[in-house]
Amino acid sequence: MIVLVLNCGSSSIKYQVIDIDDNSNALLAKGLVDRIGLPEGSLTHKPSGKDKFELRMPIPDHTTGISLVLKALTDPAHGVIANLSDVKAVGHRVAHGGEFFPDSCVVDEQAKEHIRSLFEIAPLHNPANLEGVLSIEKVLPGVPQVTVFDTSFHQTIPAINYLYALPSEYYEKYRVRKYGFHGTSHKYVAKVGAELTGVDLGASKIITCHIGNGGSVTAILNGKSYDTSMGFSPLDGLVMGTRCGMVDASAITFIGENENMTYSELNTMMNKKSGVLGLTGISSDMRDIDAAYDAGNERAITARDMYYNRVKKFVGEYAAEMGGVDLLIFTGGVGENSSELRTYVCSDMEFMGIEIDETVNAATHGDNAVLSTADSKVKVAVIATNEELVIATDTYRLTKDLQ
Repeated sequence: MIVLVLNCGSSSIKYQVIDIDDNSNALLAKGLVDRIGLPEGSLTHKPSGKDKFELRMPIPDHTTGISLVLKALTDPAHGVIANLSDVKAVGHRVAHGGEFFPDSCVVDEQAKEHIRSLFEIAPLHNPANLEGVLSIEKVLPGVPQVTVFDTSFHQTIPAINYLYALPSEYYEKYRVRKYGFHGTSHKYVAKVGAELTGVDLGASKIITCHIGNGGSVTAILNGKSYDTSMGFSPLDGLVMGTRCGMVDASAITFIGENENMTYSELNTMMNKKSGVLGLTGISSDMRDIDAAYDAGNERAITARDMYYNRVKKFVGEYAAEMGGVDLLIFTGGVGENSSELRTYVCSDMEFMGIEIDETVNAATHGDNAVLSTADSKVKVAVIATNEELVIATDTYRLTKDLQ
């Protein structure tokens, strides 16, 4: 059964085409639409057994990006399916499921309405995720679709970690609480990382760092999410590409009052104009920040150090919260490819039992690898996330009997 997986991020679309059944899966193609909304976007399409295809052009929004993906999949030269009717189901990553979705689900009208109702608290992702669903409905009418939610893995977080110290009526009326995100990635890399390093997932303390344009750190206790840095929305926690992360709420109300900003304007400022973009005025992309950093740009130096240091803070916090750590994992676009980030986070952490081999670390970019030294009490690993495989597996599980 051929499944198309669409994973729409705030500035990217990762996709895979997977032929899957009960016993195996075969990757037919994968690709990335990157730098959406920036002056020059890109499509990198990698069909199995064929030459890679690359395209550079402005990609203003996710609709344009999805159109490019579908065109690439059926292209006579570098496509992998004869036509779109070969796709029997489509799986989508959706950032926010609220308390509506403790598990993945087959898309119906109610599911779409629930996803839409959460736009306000996931403004960078849920609209793009639903856009993918609606686009596929037009191109592949009648083909089953499944939504897999970032928030589902974090439903095991205990109340002491998911509640806010606000009047209880706001949780009871509006379900204002921590939900957490990137759950599909955290779940996948914890499992793969435990297997790679020989750690018992069901009896372990693992910290996973999914670091990219958006980022989060998760404490995983005995295989279940125990705490995570993102909160009610994907805005909280780390410094990100365009998001401010954790900030004193009074600073926001102060700015709003003095600038006569509406709630909507404040929301846009925190979600789309802050992070490393707001700090530097250069870009939301860490590759651009790295270049400016190397050129000696003072704002870029401060922004990158803040970005790295916030990750390190959460590692320390979660080690304290769980009473130690057995395995530290880096994943995501920056986590997998930036040896500088990993060095920064792991430096001066010998007191926690973290020691990494800098030679291995410097040579690791996008591949699974153990970075810790033989003497390190804590295992440290880089794991290439594969949210798409998790999404494909759930999509197959939920739709195989509908064919």
